[in-house]
Amino acid sequence: MGNLIQSVIIFFTLLSSATGAEVVYGRVGETVTLESPAVYTYVYWKFGKEDGLQLAWRNHLGGGGVIKDVPWNDMLALSANSLTIKKIQPENFGTYFCIVLTRNSVLPTITTTNLIKLDVRMNPSSPLLPGESLTLACTTETPQGLKKPEIHWLDPRGERMKNSQGTVKMRVKSQDDGMWTCSVANKKQVQISVKVVDLSPAPLHPQYTSKSSPITVPCSISPHITWQQIKDKGIQEVHWQFFPKPSSGLSAGDPQRLFSLSLGDPLSWIPDAHRELRPAQDPKTGNLALTRKQGREEDRGDYVCTMKFKNGVTMNRTVHVEVLQIVSSRGTGLVSGQSLNLTCSIGRPLPSDLQLQWSPPKPSSLPSLQSDRHPAHLTIPGVSTDDGGNWRCALWQGKTRLTSAAITLKIEPKLSVWMLVIICSAAVIPILLIILGFILCRRRHRKMRHLRHQLCRCKNPKPKGFYRT
Repeated sequence: MGNLIQSVIIFFTLLSSATGAEVVYGRVGETVTLESPAVYTYVYWKFGKEDGLQLAWRNHLGGGGVIKDVPWNDMLALSANSLTIKKIQPENFGTYFCIVLTRNSVLPTITTTNLIKLDVRMNPSSPLLPGESLTLACTTETPQGLKKPEIHWLDPRGERMKNSQGTVKMRVKSQDDGMWTCSVANKKQVQISVKVVDLSPAPLHPQYTSKSSPITVPCSISPHITWQQIKDKGIQEVHWQFFPKPSSGLSAGDPQRLFSLSLGDPLSWIPDAHRELRPAQDPKTGNLALTRKQGREEDRGDYVCTMKFKNGVTMNRTVHVEVLQIVSSRGTGLVSGQSLNLTCSIGRPLPSDLQLQWSPPKPSSLPSLQSDRHPAHLTIPGVSTDDGGNWRCALWQGKTRLTSAAITLKIEPKLSVWMLVIICSAAVIPILLIILGFILCRRRHRKMRHLRHQLCRCKNPKPKGFYRT
């Protein structure tokens, strides 16, 4: 019975009218799905020609099967409305015919699908250094009678490459790192990863620190690049330099080399003028950052992370560091009633997107702290003992706190009249005691001299010499 149905199908196939051919693009090793009509009584899939090799069949009652012969064994999967071909091999590209029989039609309907090989290649393989040449090629095998498809490339930012015609030749830059997309006739898109060895982008904004906050100077290798790949590209040198600002205590333009990376095994940092900063412990992870538990005023400046390769390629990342600090016009020790000016700044006017917020030891009555926008300069006409303690100034960008600085004020109470009398009295008493002691000593000395004179007097003194009897 089955042979009879197939003979009828072959006979009526010659009389049927085939629908327009579909085109499906695939790569070797991929899995593709060929669609069949939703309504049918019998569906037959054939390869090569209409009466060619039958790959699969299915009926409306759910029965069906796929070919088990080599090379198709374990490659085909049949569902209600599709045929799936897994891990396509070069010999699987060609023309597929879907022959459909329904109860309401006398002649079968034939749908033709051309499975066309798509080839995407990159030369040389990545990773690449900036400035190296790269060729991306996206090609198809166009069967006779079919129109060559339009092919174009999209870069990692989604921008279309002009006049590529399936091939892109360029010298790579840092921004070329990422997924490139080959688009074929707006039907098929294939992505290929291009890796460009580079340092991660530097922060868009300065890094802020203070004497009461930690300092971190970030620098790292792109996360998808391994240290072994860096070595394979001919790494020659990695180092940190510091370019201080004039206010940091060093003259501007006198750079300091902080660390150099020894490229032996294991990797290790060699300190130069390290300024007590600590580099990341394991550079193999790609982390090259510098840290310290507390910032300093002299940390203000530019930190430059540099990588050099044997072919002359040099990569730099510059991190700007700003230091927030509070300056008191009278130092930290004051007496109640003295005037005081407190200044919180980074040594230059704040950008418009940054705000300051003061936190006094207790709710302050200063009018300048009653509004949402706190000034950089605070003036206190007369401090009191309530103003003593920890003053903190925080630097905010929107709802993000960047850093904060603190200062501790010691304010002694103002001396009253009675306190002055007591202090003066306490100072006079020792002086009076000294004077009294001096007088008593003088009197005693005079009395001793008078007593000595009385003991030495005789009424009949006898002269010295010999006397006769």
